[in-house]
Parts: sequence; C-alpha cells; structure tokens
Amino acid sequence: MLNETEAALLTCLLELEQTVKSMAQTQPKPSLLPLFTRLDELTGLMPCDSAPVLLHYLHKKSYEKARLWLQGREAENILGSCGPHV
Repeated sequence: MLNETEAALLTCLLELEQTVKSMAQTQPKPSLLPLFTRLDELTGLMPCDSAPVLLHYLHKKSYEKARLWLQGREAENILGSCGPHV
C-alpha cells in the first residue's frame, strides 16, 4: 500500500509518461518543467525511512524505474550501471 506521498509521486509519474507519449502529436509542445518541479518537491517530502531503492531511483531521476517500483513491478526494472541497490 502506498502512502500519500508515494501515491502523489505515482500520479505525477503517470502524467509525465502520458505527456511525453503525446508530444509527437501535440502543438505547441507542452512544458515538462512543472512535472519535473513537482517530482522534485515530492521527492523532498519522502521520509528518510522510505524504501532505499525508491529513493535511489528518485534522486537519480530514473523516473521509469520509480514508476515501475511504485506499481509493484520492480522485477521489470533492468539493472543499471549503479549495480544492485539494496
């Protein structure tokens, strides 16, 4: 079960994903800056005892990996250059 901040992060990440997908057909191009700003704000609200792997993804701005983690789909994440996180 996600806490309030995690749920808000997931909502914002899904909005970012949808906005990026729609950019090829959208004129004028939407600004992603408000979404990135919101993600930074929400990341700052995460408690220190949050899941270390989620914090890692958020601080490295690995937003697709963070989204998959929040959706309970961590197994779909490909091991990155940082190696194992936990």
